[in-house]
Amino acid sequence: MQPPRPLPTDKLYHRCDPDSLGFQDSSELEEYFGLLGQERAMGAIELGTGLDREGYNMFVLGPTGTGRHSFVRQYLEKRAAGAPRPSDWCYVNNFSDPRRPAAIELPAGLGSQFRDNVTQLIAEAHTAIPNALESEEYRAQRQAIEEQAQQEQMAAFEEVRENARKRGLGVIQTATGFAFVPLKDGESVISPKEYQRLSDEDKKRLQQDTKELSHELRQMLEQIPGRVRTVMAGVRELDEGVALFAVGSLVTEMLKRYEAFPRVLEYLRAMKSDIANHVELFKRGDAPQMAPNDQMIGEGLILNSGEGSPALRRYGVNLIVDHSDAQGAPVVFETHPTYPYLIGQIEHVSRMGTLVTDFHLIRAGALHRANNGYLIMDALQVLLKPFAWDALKRSLKAGEINIQSLDQAYGFVSTVSLEPEPIPLSTKVIMIGEPHIYYLLQAYDPEFATLFKVKVDFDTQADRADEEVQALARLVGSIARRENLLPIDASGMARLVEESSRLAGDSEMLTTRIADLMDVTREAHYWAEQRESERVTADDVQHAIDAREHRAARIRDRLIREVRRGTIMIDTEGSTTGQVNGLAVFQAGGLGFGHPTRITARVTLGPGKVIDIEREVELGGPIHSKGVLILSNFLGAHYVRDKPLSLSASLVFEQSYSGVEGDSASAAELCALLSAIADLPLKQSMAVTGSVNQLGQVQAIGAVNEKIEGFFNVCRDRGLNGEQAVIIPAANVKHLMLNKEVREAVAAGQFHIYAVRHVDECLSLLTGIDAGERDESGRYPEGTVNHRIVARLEAMADRRIALARSMGGKDKDAD
Repeated sequence: MQPPRPLPTDKLYHRCDPDSLGFQDSSELEEYFGLLGQERAMGAIELGTGLDREGYNMFVLGPTGTGRHSFVRQYLEKRAAGAPRPSDWCYVNNFSDPRRPAAIELPAGLGSQFRDNVTQLIAEAHTAIPNALESEEYRAQRQAIEEQAQQEQMAAFEEVRENARKRGLGVIQTATGFAFVPLKDGESVISPKEYQRLSDEDKKRLQQDTKELSHELRQMLEQIPGRVRTVMAGVRELDEGVALFAVGSLVTEMLKRYEAFPRVLEYLRAMKSDIANHVELFKRGDAPQMAPNDQMIGEGLILNSGEGSPALRRYGVNLIVDHSDAQGAPVVFETHPTYPYLIGQIEHVSRMGTLVTDFHLIRAGALHRANNGYLIMDALQVLLKPFAWDALKRSLKAGEINIQSLDQAYGFVSTVSLEPEPIPLSTKVIMIGEPHIYYLLQAYDPEFATLFKVKVDFDTQADRADEEVQALARLVGSIARRENLLPIDASGMARLVEESSRLAGDSEMLTTRIADLMDVTREAHYWAEQRESERVTADDVQHAIDAREHRAARIRDRLIREVRRGTIMIDTEGSTTGQVNGLAVFQAGGLGFGHPTRITARVTLGPGKVIDIEREVELGGPIHSKGVLILSNFLGAHYVRDKPLSLSASLVFEQSYSGVEGDSASAAELCALLSAIADLPLKQSMAVTGSVNQLGQVQAIGAVNEKIEGFFNVCRDRGLNGEQAVIIPAANVKHLMLNKEVREAVAAGQFHIYAVRHVDECLSLLTGIDAGERDESGRYPEGTVNHRIVARLEAMADRRIALARSMGGKDKDAD
């Protein structure tokens, strides 16, 4: 078997030719309004916005930086601009049940007009009613009512007095009321001495007459409250008639103006009748009565607070949704979707230690503002806010917005509140979130799938085809113009295209995370300005990339320094048995970087088990443990098919003090294990990455660029000697987008990269000895690595069987 040859430099990087872009700088490019590589997502958005059926709300999922928020918002605003304006919504007093304010729907723009008309009507009523109540005709009618009652009262009193005079008694007024006294000759009151000279019969008669007249007087006095009520009823009826006459023309005019809206007509007629019943609200100098039974909750306290006139508080209009200035359907982006901000709320005011409210304190939520339009929210924010998710689902299922305060909905406190009439809901809700949020809701919330039927899935990569490269250039150029950045010349744009592939981790792809690429562009603009250039060039882009890496590389550089000082034990030259350089990836401060780690293996006679020390101490994850178990099966199936595997092996990541996860080191672990079995040293100038399956095939892994550069950085720090190299899976060659330093070192023959398909190729490279292939008889040629491995395993198996027999027993696994 011939060992693989090092990869040529043209396989390490997919260069973008500036001349292929077809422009001098980005100022020549047309504006781009699309979305790079998101045809699937755009089709889903078109379906979600175009299909007006229940449950077809959208969930936009994808990683941050793909342009989800900006594109969705721009798309919806463009679509909404051609849609009709939605209705205005008002709340008015429900005079028959003030705790349940009535909702009125009006065409866009008429809500504010209706509110102003009612305000003007009340203002005019404040003039018309008092003027009518102060007119001579009104005063004469009221005086007639009062005089009639007074005359009836005087006549009743004179009747009692005349009856007393006929019986020789007079009526006098005392401090405690009225009293009857005897009269002499029906004129003057007799003195006590004269009363004593009266006969007993006369005294008895006077006492009897006094008793009868007192009863008659008491009956007359008991009729006084009834007469007062009659007077008040007459005055009230007079006031009602005068008020109806005073506001009748005003209301009639409004009835004609809003005759096309039944709910408005119903309210105006009810308001007219209620004004007649509450004339005192319009009288000059009269304070409104405190909270009669048919007033609003706490109205008396609110009316006396100075917040508008009492009549306006009772009859005014609370316009909660006003689309008079809207252009098309609303697009609402709610950044703080708490329960009250989403559903609406009923505010309270504190008056004399009491919380009071009325329909004027009803406030609209995001669902009201987005009704018959689009509501965009961040899914995580909705789920984090208490009760918001349940309230949203409840509104979507019911098809209406029911404003309830949290204390009322969940019984937190016993404050008396309102129950406004629900408003019909017809809006498209667009939730934007990370993919894991979508799949968690899909799995654990049974209502989610029925309410959000449209999945808008944003991809993280786009093919690096010519049309996509042009689209990327136009998109970056358009954003740069909108942000007043310097034009980007062809070399700078080509370097951004290359960096896009690097961010995508694939030389044949472009990243769709435009936010990350634009951060590089903005920083390149800064460096271009520093050197007073009129354009952003490739050097500026490279400067920005290097500066970003340098700012985030403190931990990486410290690890390299500790390797140089010998604190972290990594060999980059020489050969050692059972030891190999694996490659790991670390994430720190937004920078992902690779770093070598020493993997060692030790082998003794045993029952055929490979011990993963990381797993034994619970530092290894399930995927890593899976990779180690595959090694055990590979050894038995590949080398000793007819004998028991009779070794006890241990594998460990040296100087690893945290969790180990993933199977990308399984190729390196297998090489260390086979080296220990064959007792063949491995070159420490090489590092290995790749996962292995049960057939010994080396499979692709992630972050291949970071891993290669991580080992290169350590070797460069110690000094390149022309022997150092990294072995990678052949399937990862298409992912290579290595930095300039690595490419230059490879071109100079100071560093090498090998691509392998099978673990035998790794062994050939690491040992410098042919791994060997089975011949027709199924044996490996002598002197090859695999021959030595088979010989050692067979010898261990024979030794184990012999030991078992010498002990007079039989090892159940030895045959």
